[in-house]
Amino acid sequence: MKLDVKAPGAARITAVVFDGKKEVARAEGTAETAFYLPLANPKPWSPDAPFLYDVKLTLTAANGRVSDEVMSYVGMRDVQLGKVNGVVRPLLNGQFVMQLGLLDQGYWPDGILTAPTEEALKFDMEYTKKAGYNLIRKHMKTEPQRFYYWADKLGLLVWQDMPAIWYPNEDTLATRTRFRHELKAILDDHYNSPSIIAWVPFNENWGAFDVVRITDWVKRYDPSRLVNGNSGFNNNPSYQKAYGDPKNGDFVDTHIYVGPTKASEPDEKRAASLGEFGGVGLFVRGHMWPVENNAYAYEPTKAALTDRYVFLLDQVDQLMRYRGLSVAIYTQTTDVEHEVNGLLTYDRGVEKMETDRVRAVNQAVLQAGYELATKKD
Repeated sequence: MKLDVKAPGAARITAVVFDGKKEVARAEGTAETAFYLPLANPKPWSPDAPFLYDVKLTLTAANGRVSDEVMSYVGMRDVQLGKVNGVVRPLLNGQFVMQLGLLDQGYWPDGILTAPTEEALKFDMEYTKKAGYNLIRKHMKTEPQRFYYWADKLGLLVWQDMPAIWYPNEDTLATRTRFRHELKAILDDHYNSPSIIAWVPFNENWGAFDVVRITDWVKRYDPSRLVNGNSGFNNNPSYQKAYGDPKNGDFVDTHIYVGPTKASEPDEKRAASLGEFGGVGLFVRGHMWPVENNAYAYEPTKAALTDRYVFLLDQVDQLMRYRGLSVAIYTQTTDVEHEVNGLLTYDRGVEKMETDRVRAVNQAVLQAGYELATKKD
């Protein structure tokens, strides 16, 4: 385990790692200089077993006086690409885990971009877990660090988007320097969250520029995670020419509404991901934002919407088994303004699908992925 502690001066750092109340590692180093803690037989972090070690850091001044002490935590996990039965797939701790998740825009009717309480922030994540998903794609925004804390604690994989430049009537050259600066800031802010396994610099070509170079830069800057350079490169806003497939990064990623048929397939270097699909809507009177609301398709009842979802997930299962699909992200966690394609209403007052059936089919797909991963050639 590598530690790099930021503190003024050449203060001495003592780091102690705990498994529960048991001390399992200890080391000393100096602030501003990386040092290592040997950790025998580390317990891995995963969605099924989100184990976290506690870490105590003590700062000792030159006169021997303890000047500060903080508690933190760490999750041990590894993510990379590898071949499973000849197919390139993302591996978590050396094993293929099918990534099945929700597009999560994180909007709130009483706070817009800000959850009204921590309980509310946690509610969406607990529902995602209850419904049988193992992934959140945090779409086009970042969250307070508490969001990533709960993802770490609950066991949810996170794809983290970079918010887009999208000014159709303005020259984005004026904002590209700021974009690069803020992209680096997001990577730095959330580097230590084990739940984040992938960065997404661009989405559907929105305000996209230098896609290949920026994707490569993110890979170099943070080699501990995967990078999806331009999620949904097959889609494009009307005001600019599409970049198309950047042909680098770790994923061949398409968005198919309603889908999931015609999803991307892996190539020799990249895994296949369906970065967005679904988006089937249901109107719930008394629980919608007072504007014209839309979806990519519609069903008339909760039961019919659930039937449609189960059908789509059965197709995802087939794509995973026979077309090499490794990631599928359904749109979306909740309704938002103008959109009624969530699993929950915007006010979180109504579950719009039969959650027990959603969980059952999700878990069946994840179990099929596990069986595929353990199947011998």
